[in-house]
Amino acid sequence: MKSTTPVSKIKTEFSLENATSFGGVKIFLEYLEKIKLSQALRGLSCVKARNSLFPVYRILLYLIVGWMLGCERLFHFRKLQHDSLLKQFLGGRCPHHTLLYKELIRMRTSCPHLRSELRTLNQTVIQPCLPSALILDLDSTVETVYGDQVGAAKGTNPHKPGRKSYHPLLAFEGQSRLCLNAVLRSGNTHSSTDAASFLNETFELLGKRPVKYARFDKGFGGEDFYSLWESKNIGYVGKLKWTKRLAAEVAACRYWKRFVDEDWIIEGIALIYKATSWKKPRRVVVIRKTQVIEDGQACLVLDTDWQYEAIVTNLEWEPIDLWRFYNQRCSMENYIKEAKHGFSINRIATSDFEANEIDLLIKLLAYNLFERFKRDCCEPVHQGYTIARFRLEFFHCAATLIRHSRNVILRLAKDFANRHVWKRIEARIAILE
Repeated sequence: MKSTTPVSKIKTEFSLENATSFGGVKIFLEYLEKIKLSQALRGLSCVKARNSLFPVYRILLYLIVGWMLGCERLFHFRKLQHDSLLKQFLGGRCPHHTLLYKELIRMRTSCPHLRSELRTLNQTVIQPCLPSALILDLDSTVETVYGDQVGAAKGTNPHKPGRKSYHPLLAFEGQSRLCLNAVLRSGNTHSSTDAASFLNETFELLGKRPVKYARFDKGFGGEDFYSLWESKNIGYVGKLKWTKRLAAEVAACRYWKRFVDEDWIIEGIALIYKATSWKKPRRVVVIRKTQVIEDGQACLVLDTDWQYEAIVTNLEWEPIDLWRFYNQRCSMENYIKEAKHGFSINRIATSDFEANEIDLLIKLLAYNLFERFKRDCCEPVHQGYTIARFRLEFFHCAATLIRHSRNVILRLAKDFANRHVWKRIEARIAILE
């Protein structure tokens, strides 16, 4: 219908009842009910008085859904407090956003085992999606803080030099994108600080599920670190810092194996090398590469043109295969970026260190739930979507909740662009066991 009425002449009134801006999130809430997340959260040891208006499991559910819907800070939960669909999901009422600050700190003091229980729950969530043999990718990231948070300190901060930060350590599974474990650390720690104890905790969480390979960058290393992989018969591939001593060893090598890849010349060698801090020699693969420069007759490569990369490993693969296998680890940067920009792990919730670690674990649990949801219910074309794109295309949809003939009906916008795909996702959820 064509209208000639100017927008300025349209009358305005706030009279729409039981409305929601996130009608499309119903499919994800259905999925949480299907996998019985609420019952799992009820099993945590953190409990409150029987007459509490908001039990711990409802607070945790609310936090998970809020991070899923794009809240970057606890203050942003105020826009969800009166959402009719979320109130229906949480039993009739959503907590005020100021209560969430207090609840995180209270859970830290009253539930000393909550962090380990959240890690165990995370393993339960991701277990159906993990492959039979795991590839463990290890990395750390910097989270800048803008206050006087406990545990924050000045350290290496490429984005905000000189500002206090946290330095969490993360372990992802390289094939499934899932986060296996995480720990929050002070900002003045090195990448490899407490890495061995973190890995042992991760192995305990995984139980009998075998880790076949591990990948890490040059921030990790040392005799104890390498010995841990070797003692567990796990093949590891890690970047090695390029030093003058290593460069001298490489310069003495004369027999390089050449690989040509499009416009790049790639050569590789393998040598047995012992760093000053190592107790024994280890296999080190060196890759050098340069761009092909042709003058019409010949290809000229000077010694100064080469770019060198060193990789320490206990695998007997060809240098080019090891190099390409390590480069697949670059996807982990995208996983961390998704966790930061999609689930706001870089937004610090409180001034308490342990409460902030609980918040980190809840956000990563939400990240894993989203990844599992895509694998279980979504079509292949949508399984690569980031959470930001998924919100835009499936969650953000105006709707109203009405009651008619003893039924509760969610009326979504009639012109919702992805309604047919949305219905197919809902049908897959309905048949899940």
